[in-house]
Amino acid sequence: MSHILLQLEIENGGMLYKNNRIREELGEIYYNGLNLKIGWQTQHGTDIYHQLFNYPIYGIGLYSSTFRKAAIGTPYALYGFVAVPIKPALLRRWDFNYRISLGLASNFEPYDPEHNPFNGLLGTHRNVFIDLGLQANYKLSDYFQLGAGFAFHHFSNGAIKKPNTGINLVPLTVALTYVPRPGRIDFSTDTIPPLETADQIDLSYAAGVKQLHQGGKRYFKSTLGVFWNRSLNYKWRLGMGANIFYSQSGKDRQMSGDDAASFDDLFSGGPAIVVDHLLTSRLYLSGNVGCYVHRNRFNGETDPVFLRMGVRYRFLDNAYAGVSIKAHKMVADFAEWTVGYTLSRRRG
Repeated sequence: MSHILLQLEIENGGMLYKNNRIREELGEIYYNGLNLKIGWQTQHGTDIYHQLFNYPIYGIGLYSSTFRKAAIGTPYALYGFVAVPIKPALLRRWDFNYRISLGLASNFEPYDPEHNPFNGLLGTHRNVFIDLGLQANYKLSDYFQLGAGFAFHHFSNGAIKKPNTGINLVPLTVALTYVPRPGRIDFSTDTIPPLETADQIDLSYAAGVKQLHQGGKRYFKSTLGVFWNRSLNYKWRLGMGANIFYSQSGKDRQMSGDDAASFDDLFSGGPAIVVDHLLTSRLYLSGNVGCYVHRNRFNGETDPVFLRMGVRYRFLDNAYAGVSIKAHKMVADFAEWTVGYTLSRRRG
C-alpha cells in the first residue's frame, strides 16, 4: 500500500454537438458522472522519466455516467491514466496536475433503425474512451486532499460501425483523495545525463476494420509504415517517412467501380511526419501528419491530409505494440492495432 492514492471524483457537464440535427433529436443533454481511481505515486530512483515529468501518478480508473437518455445508455469505462504535476511543491498545500487517460467504454445503447433510431452518435455497444483533464488539489491533512477541475471526454468506435459521430463531453469535476499510508516521498532531483542520440528506422504494421456506409459491409484495412527518426531530447522524438494503406473495399465493385481490385483501388498513401512524445522509457504517444500521393475518395479519403494519433508501449528493447486512430479533419477513418520494430544505430 506504500505510495498508493485512492480518489473519488464526481463530475457534471454537458455534451458538445457536431450538428443541429442531433441536438434536435436528443435535446440538450446534461449528465452526471463518477470516477473511482487508484494511483501509484512515483518517486526518485525508479525511472529518469519520473523526474523529467515531476514525479507523476500512474493508475487505473473506473468511470460511470448517466445521460438520462435511454437512447444513449448508461456507459461505464475502464482506463489507465497518468497525472503529471505542474510546478510541484510550488505551494505548501496546493498541487496542480494535468492528466491523460485511455480506456474502453461499454453499455451504450447503439443506433438501431427500428429499436433505437434516435442515437445518431454511436453504432456500437463498446467504444474507445479518451479523457484529458486539469485538476487542482488542496491538502486537508496527511490523509485527505480536496480537488476541483475540468475535463474533456471523447467516446468513439473508430468507424468500426456507423454512425460514429462520437460523443464529446466537457464536465466540471470535484474530487476527494485518500492516502492510506502517508509518508515522506523522495522528490529529490539529480543531474540529467546527456541523451545518447541515435538514428532509428521504424517499421510498423497495423490492422483494423471500417464500415463505409451505415448498415453496410465492414472491410479490412491495414497500414504499413516506414520512418526514420531521431530524439530531440528525452521527451520528444521527430521523424519522417511514409505510410501505405490497404483497403479491402477496393475489391468491391459497388464501392470502387469497374476497376475493382486494381492496385490503385486497393492501395493509397504518402509521406508523413511523425512526432513521438515519450512518457516513460517504454510508453509514448505517437502522432502522424501526412499527405496523400494517391487516395481513394470512395474509401472515405476525402481530404488530401491525414492524421494519426495513438499510444505505444515498447515491450522489448526494439519491439512495440499499440493502438491508433487515423482521421481526416478530426473525423475518424479507422482504428488501428499496431505492432512494430525499431532498428537503432547510435551516433559516435
